[in-house]
Amino acid sequence: MNNKRIFLDVHAIQTVPPSNINRDDTGSPKTAQYGGTTRARVSSQAWKRAMRQYFYANSEQTNIGVRTLDIVRYVADQMKKIDTGKSDEEAMKRAEDAINAAGIKTKEQKARALFFLGQKQAERLAQAALDGLNDKKQLQQILQDNPALDIALFGRMVADDPSLNEDASAQVAHAISTHSVQTEFDFYTAVDDLQKEDNAGAGMLGTIEFNASTLYRYANVAVHALSDQLQDKDAVIGSLCLFVEAFANAMPTGKANTFANQTLPQALLVSIRTDRPVNLVSAFEEPMRSRDGYGKESIQKLLAEYEKVEKFVAKPALTLVLRLDGNEEDGQKGLVVQSLGELLDQLRTGLNKQLQE
Repeated sequence: MNNKRIFLDVHAIQTVPPSNINRDDTGSPKTAQYGGTTRARVSSQAWKRAMRQYFYANSEQTNIGVRTLDIVRYVADQMKKIDTGKSDEEAMKRAEDAINAAGIKTKEQKARALFFLGQKQAERLAQAALDGLNDKKQLQQILQDNPALDIALFGRMVADDPSLNEDASAQVAHAISTHSVQTEFDFYTAVDDLQKEDNAGAGMLGTIEFNASTLYRYANVAVHALSDQLQDKDAVIGSLCLFVEAFANAMPTGKANTFANQTLPQALLVSIRTDRPVNLVSAFEEPMRSRDGYGKESIQKLLAEYEKVEKFVAKPALTLVLRLDGNEEDGQKGLVVQSLGELLDQLRTGLNKQLQE
């Protein structure tokens, strides 16, 4: 890859009904102060986790990472696939020896902290363990080569040995509401099905906190950095399209069975920039006020902010706009598409052009 800088910006406006998508240590929906008012908030960690789960379920790529304390078991299982005659006890011992030799500390055959390991890395580490390799540099090189898609996108931190850290090529913002919110309480009771007829009381009482909001969501990917990590243009383009697809479709699972908050974005704005990424959250620094809903007006404010920032940055090489309301008036802001599939097709073409130049 040359020194050209390429960034993929992804913005979304998404309305969620009463829900508790991402809660704090007290069980309350997370919030943030922005523009002098309280906003609903969903942490980037929650949505990244949901996106990784989407990768697992929908990607044809086999090199997806696993974050686990059971790294010894994971590598041992890969070892037994290579050598089916290897006993479980010996596989576990060899796997732990190789992992320790690579600089990752374990206790009782578990890592001391969650470790992020790609499928191909696990397979190569298993083969190295079978071969009796104990050279630290060579083992660490295995853990640095062939990074899994989600490791390349979201990074890896290893406190035991910073040389195993992997810089993230993606940045994901905390989603916040475009307007002020107030947390509400759902008081509920549960009835004992076998209680006596003369007992009119509830089997239990409880409350669940929730809010409803229209969220602004944003993420970006340093395409040039991802290209350096994956070293394959087709893999880069496929990974970026999967990233956008997951961004649009994934939903954190917090209290999902209680609230069924399975919504989709009302608008998606995707840009390829060659100068720097731009978060358009400033469009909502002044909280929106409306009696007729926030979705449509939030989309208009987002698109207006997109135009305003061109006073500071260059016009994107490509911008794609997808709106559920079918508004065709935004052609001057980018190419209006009619479906996510069309957006991804246009994105592939645009990325291919940028990566060839």
